Amino acid sequence: MGQTTKRILFVNSEMAPFVPESKISTICRNLPQGIQERRREIRSFMPRYGCINERKNQLHEVIRLSGMNLIISDVDRPLVIKVASISAARLQVYFIDNEDYFRRKQIDRDDEGRFFEDNDERAIFFARGILETVKKLRWAPDVIHCQGWISQLVPIYLKKAYKDDPIFSNSKVVLSLYNDIPGEGFSPEFADKLVAGGITAEDVAVLKEATGTNLAKLAASYSDAVIMGDPDIDTGLQEYCASLGLPVLPFNADAAADGSYIDEYDKFYDQL
Repeated sequence: MGQTTKRILFVNSEMAPFVPESKISTICRNLPQGIQERRREIRSFMPRYGCINERKNQLHEVIRLSGMNLIISDVDRPLVIKVASISAARLQVYFIDNEDYFRRKQIDRDDEGRFFEDNDERAIFFARGILETVKKLRWAPDVIHCQGWISQLVPIYLKKAYKDDPIFSNSKVVLSLYNDIPGEGFSPEFADKLVAGGITAEDVAVLKEATGTNLAKLAASYSDAVIMGDPDIDTGLQEYCASLGLPVLPFNADAAADGSYIDEYDKFYDQL
């Protein structure tokens, strides 16, 4: 792709300062800013979790982008798009919102630490909501960088359900893997809920055993490159990524510590 890589779409599971600081939320905050400062055009998305204070963070609905319904498990789910700015970084962030999926105060587990039973549907809604919104923006990304487990359905939707859409015809997918892979299982019907719009049962066969690791494998198999965001990613998952023959950027502890990973990622995009 080389120097034609100009537009980067960041699909973030969480992002500071909207949610508490963690390794992922900090990278998802700093990376888009750093890439923008390196003269790329960026867009950044995350879910509008209920723990986000809309008044404090000055979120507001983007009426022209909202109003669509996404059908999941035979139910129409209204898609609401909100936006906020991080003024110090000159960074705009879009939020995928829905009353049923993203208004609860927790991110992916309840107060007792139980994994939400509908996390599969939340991931479906998030992925489809982003791609539909980018279409409405008429903004064609060169690279789509997915970070965090809830982003991991974007690759298959892009390569299967949206493969004929001209907005995404030249888009490459980069998948960052972290140690946020859910240890709990998803709904046994996860794979069945994905079969629609160009996605077949064979495409998602790995999710017949609906584990977090298998979701990551599904994401990797429809990605164009993988970044190891933690030093101790599951060995089996690393081996699976290597077996796909994809470009893999290994974890670099020094770069992670001093922030130079942004330059590494920036160069990595241009190699696709």
